[in-house]
Amino acid sequence: MFIQLNERKGQSTLEYAVIIGVVVGALIMMQVYVKRGLSGRIKSASDEIGDQFSPTATESVTTVNSVSSSTENVASGSTKSSVEQTQCRSTNENTKSLNAEGAW
Repeated sequence: MFIQLNERKGQSTLEYAVIIGVVVGALIMMQVYVKRGLSGRIKSASDEIGDQFSPTATESVTTVNSVSSSTENVASGSTKSSVEQTQCRSTNENTKSLNAEGAW
């Protein structure tokens, strides 16, 4: 009678161990699909915001032209001065999307 009871306890423990192993194995196999689903959600959310641009693929050219002239006249104890300043600034910026780099 004692032999039969001890064999039953071992069988129950083995059954629980197998069930836990199957559940853990299923969770490990599902990990890949959960990661893909999460990545897809993040990508679709960022695509809704707009194009993503790479800071390393951005080119910017800025040209600044500056002209300055100053005239000062001194006549009969009074000083008359006039200053002219002109500044022209133009910027050209070229950005490429992340897809152009091949990073995504």
